[in-house]
Amino acid sequence: MNLSNLKPAQGSVKNKFRKGRGEGSGNAGTSGRGHKGQKSRSGNKKKVGFEGGQMPLQRRVPKFGFKNINRVEYNGVNLDVIQQLIDNNKITDTLTKEILVQQGLAHKNDLIKILGRGELKSNVTIIADKFTKTAQEAIEKAGGKAEIVAKKSKVAE
Repeated sequence: MNLSNLKPAQGSVKNKFRKGRGEGSGNAGTSGRGHKGQKSRSGNKKKVGFEGGQMPLQRRVPKFGFKNINRVEYNGVNLDVIQQLIDNNKITDTLTKEILVQQGLAHKNDLIKILGRGELKSNVTIIADKFTKTAQEAIEKAGGKAEIVAKKSKVAE
């Protein structure tokens, strides 16, 4: 290896020709942008979805429906899943949000709602944000407790 065969690493050199560096370069004057017009100017960019003045697709397609910005989303956990955790000795007497997060059934910022699918055979205290009526009845029938998490109020702070 000597100085005559040194080359930059593959893919490191992006621009083959330096634009606007004199007539001898072959890319002088307009620097490959042509003459006049929007595309020759600096700051030239069109917004995403621009179709040359034609009505863009996102404005042509009809809109419908309604997105409620006040909607509260709950992560549902069924009783049969809870019973499975009890059978696998993951829960002994109390089920909290932290245990569900550890088991990968919820994320730390999720609101938890206990749903009534399946049946619960052992008495366990479940602490969640919400319960369906059937889930609450099934938990109490099995001898357990359904406790709702106390919500933090902004007024108290």
